[in-house]
Amino acid sequence: MNQPAPAPLALHMPAPSASELKAARVAAGLSQVQAAELMGYPVQQGSRGGLQSRTWQALESESDERTMQGPVFAMFLLLTGQHPALVLQPKPATQAA
Repeated sequence: MNQPAPAPLALHMPAPSASELKAARVAAGLSQVQAAELMGYPVQQGSRGGLQSRTWQALESESDERTMQGPVFAMFLLLTGQHPALVLQPKPATQAA
């Protein structure tokens, strides 16, 4: 018999400030490019030959009005093992009936 699906979790997911986002990225040991790639933001060739993510740079900029949405930041924290209350873990393997 199928069990009913669990109720969805209610998560507090505020948008981070630029400094909070940068602190989380640094704590994860990621460069801006690595963080951008993890979250699916565009990465392009920079003027000096290296890769860069202008989107991630803007999200970490105190002078840019763009911010990361709260649910996206929550996923970043989950993916980098920094979420204050939750962890990602694989589902148990299901057995064939």
